[in-house]
Amino acid sequence: MAAAPPSTLDLPPPGAVPQLTAPVPAAPGAGTEPGAADVDLICRTMAEIRPIADKVTSYFYALLFLQNPELRDLFPASMDAQRDRLFKALLTAARLIDDIGTLTAYLTHLGRGHRKYGTLPEHYPMVGECLIAALTRYAERTWDAETEEAWVRAYTTISQIMIDAAAEDELHRPAWWQAEVVTHELRTPDIAVLTVRPDQPYPFLAGQYTSLETPWWPRVWRHYSFAAAPRSDGLLCFHVKAIPAGWVSSALVHRARPGDVLRLGPPAGSMTVDHSRDNGLLCLGGGTGIAPIKALVEDVAEHGRTRPVEVFYGARSDHDLYDMDTLRELERIHSWLSVRPVVSDGPTRGLAGQLPDAVRRYGPWNAYDAYLSGPPGMIRRSVDALVGAGIPTHRIRHDSIEELVATGE
Repeated sequence: MAAAPPSTLDLPPPGAVPQLTAPVPAAPGAGTEPGAADVDLICRTMAEIRPIADKVTSYFYALLFLQNPELRDLFPASMDAQRDRLFKALLTAARLIDDIGTLTAYLTHLGRGHRKYGTLPEHYPMVGECLIAALTRYAERTWDAETEEAWVRAYTTISQIMIDAAAEDELHRPAWWQAEVVTHELRTPDIAVLTVRPDQPYPFLAGQYTSLETPWWPRVWRHYSFAAAPRSDGLLCFHVKAIPAGWVSSALVHRARPGDVLRLGPPAGSMTVDHSRDNGLLCLGGGTGIAPIKALVEDVAEHGRTRPVEVFYGARSDHDLYDMDTLRELERIHSWLSVRPVVSDGPTRGLAGQLPDAVRRYGPWNAYDAYLSGPPGMIRRSVDALVGAGIPTHRIRHDSIEELVATGE
C-alpha cells in the first residue's frame, strides 16, 4: 500500500505540528514517566485507530516526509513493508509502556537494529511530532489534552530507551558489516547456499539470525538465519529461497555471485542452546528453516557433550530436502543425532504428512527442549503439537512470528 499523495491527505502546515524536544533522561521523581492512567489513555487511543490503521499510517508517513524530507533517504524506495513496520513498532511499544522490563528488551533490540538504517538521536523528535499529529487527526473521540500528554510521555520514554541502546551498542560494534560473497551454490532452482566473508570479526551464536542488504535493493533488509555454527575462519553461511515478489531473496538466489558485497546487520534472536543443561534437543526445521537447526547441531557437537538431538526436517517433496546429504553426514558422525525427513506432498522415502503430525508419532518429548524454525504457520501448528505432547512453552524456542510475518522472506 503506497502512501497517499500529501495533497489528498489535507496535511497541516509546519507550525500546526506539535513540537517535541529531543528526549533527555528524566531526573528521579520528575514525574515524566508514563503511569497507570497514561496506559489507560493510550489503550483507548489504540482501540479507536485500530480499524483505520491504514489511514493513520499513510498520513503519518506523508507528513513525516513532507515536514522532514531528509528522512526519506532512510527508507527504501518502495515503502510497502518498511512503512507499516515502523508505525506498528511504535504502537507495540506504546502497548507495553506499563511493562518496563519487556518494553526495554523490545526497544533495546530495535534501537540497536535501527543503527544500520542511519537513524540518529535527532530523528526521534521528528518522528514523535508526526506520530502525535496523526493520532490527533484520527483519534477524534478519545483525543484531548490529557491524552496528548500521555502519548508524549510514552514516546519520550520509548525514544530514550532506543537512543541509549544505540549509543551503548556503538561502543562495541559497527552499525553494519561489509561481507563478500565467497561461494554461491544453487541447490534447487529457487534455493541457494551462500558463504560470505565479513570485513571484520562478526560475533554471533548458533541459532541466531541477522539482516541482509544487497547492493541491488538499497535500504531493503531481510532476516536470514545463520546456517552454521561460528567457524574458526570467520565465514558465515546462509540458505536463501527465492519467493515470488521477494526482492532480496530473488537477488541473493539468482543474481548474487562470488565477489559481490552484501551488508549485514547485527545478530539477533534467542533460539540458542543452553549448554549447562542435559535435556535433549527436539528440532523442527521446515524448508530453509533447516539452516539454523543445522547450526544448532554443529554447536552441540563442538561443545562435546553427549545429549540426544532429534531433527525433523520438513519439505513439500523429496526434491525440496536440499540439505539432506549434509544432515545424513552429521548423523553418521554423531551417534546422538537422529534425522527424520518429513514430506507433505507426493511419494517419499521418509515420513509422509505434516511436520507437527510426524512429531506426534514419536516421543515422549517431556525431557526435551524444542527448537522450531520455518514458515509462521508451521511454527504455530508445531507449538500447539509440542505443548500437547507435554513440553512447556518456556522450553519451546523459535524466532519471533511477528518478525517472520513482517519480513515476508
